[in-house]
Amino acid sequence: MKRLLLTLISVCMLAAACKKSSTGSTPDAGPSNLNISAVVNPDSSGNVSFTATATNAVSFDFDFGDGNFQTVPSGVVTYKYLTSGNYTVNVTAKSAGGQTISQSVPVAVVIKTSLVWSDEFDTPGSPDATKWGFDTGAGGWGNNELEYYTSRTDNAIVSNGTLKIIAKAESYNGSAYTSARLLTKDKYSFKYGKIEVRAKLPAPAGSWPAIWMLGNNFATAGWPACGEIDIMESRGNEPDKIYGTTHDPSSGGVGNGGTTVTAGSTTDFHRYAVEWSAASVKFMVDDVVYYTFPNTGSSPFNQNFFIILNLAIGGNFGGNVDPAFTSAVMEVDYVRVYQ
Repeated sequence: MKRLLLTLISVCMLAAACKKSSTGSTPDAGPSNLNISAVVNPDSSGNVSFTATATNAVSFDFDFGDGNFQTVPSGVVTYKYLTSGNYTVNVTAKSAGGQTISQSVPVAVVIKTSLVWSDEFDTPGSPDATKWGFDTGAGGWGNNELEYYTSRTDNAIVSNGTLKIIAKAESYNGSAYTSARLLTKDKYSFKYGKIEVRAKLPAPAGSWPAIWMLGNNFATAGWPACGEIDIMESRGNEPDKIYGTTHDPSSGGVGNGGTTVTAGSTTDFHRYAVEWSAASVKFMVDDVVYYTFPNTGSSPFNQNFFIILNLAIGGNFGGNVDPAFTSAVMEVDYVRVYQ
C-alpha cells in the first residue's frame, strides 16, 4: 500500500511539473528591429529630436555622444547640444528580461552663438572697474614668481584701443619687479561656450604671460579642486611656443594639455581661444584646434568660471630672467565670450 501511495505522489508531482512548464511565462525573445530617427532643429538652437523604436523593447538608453546619457522608456526625446559638432549617438534598446540591442546614428549640429560678454578696451585709462578687479601683492603666488602685482596704471592701462599689462624691473615693496593681474571674479563668470582673446605676447626671457580661468568655488574648494583652464600660457624663454592646459584634482600641478608653435606671437596679434562644453575643452590658436581635453561629469569643469589676465616674471614656469630685463608688455585687443 505504501509503495502504491509513493507511486501516485510521484506521478502527481511529475504532472504538476509538466503543467507548470507548459503554462509558464514565454522566454524573453529580446529586442529586435531597432530603428532610430534624428531630426536636427533648423533654428540652430542645438535641439535634436530623437525617436527610437524596437520590437519587445521596454526602454531605451541614449548616449548622446557629448558625455551625457539618458534612459527614455518611450524612446522619444529632444536633446539640446551646447556646441556645434559631429556627434555619434548610440541607442541601446532593452527588453523586460534585460536583453539588449544597440545601434548608432551620426548627428551633425550647427549652433548659432552670440556674443554674451566682452571688453573691447576702447576707453582710455584704468581697466573698466565694472568688469575687472585686481589681485595685488607678492609672495610668489604659488609658483615662486618674482613680481609684485599692483593696480596702478603703471602696470595696467588701456590706450589706443588695447589693454597693456606691463611688467617692470623696479624695486617695489621688497620685490624687484612689478606687474598686474586682472580678473573678473565676482563681476562676471560663465559656464560653457567659447572665450576668445586677441593678444600680442611679450618677448623678454623670464616673462610669463597667461590668459586663464578658475572655477567660481575657488575660495571654498581651493585649488586644484576648483579646476583651472589655461587658455594660453607662454614664456620668453621658449619664443612662440603656446601652452593650453587644464588642472583638476587628478592632474594637480602637472595638468593635462598640449602645445603649438605660433610664429610671430610676440610681434603680431593672434586669437587664443577655448571652446568649452560638457563633452570637452578644445584649445585653439587662430581657430585651429591643437589640443582637446575630454570633459566628464565628475570633473570640476561643469560650473561657472571667471577670467584672469596676468603677466608674471620668473617663477617655476617663467624660468630665468634676462639680467638686462627692463620691461615687458602683454597687449590685449579684446576679450569675448560667446554662447
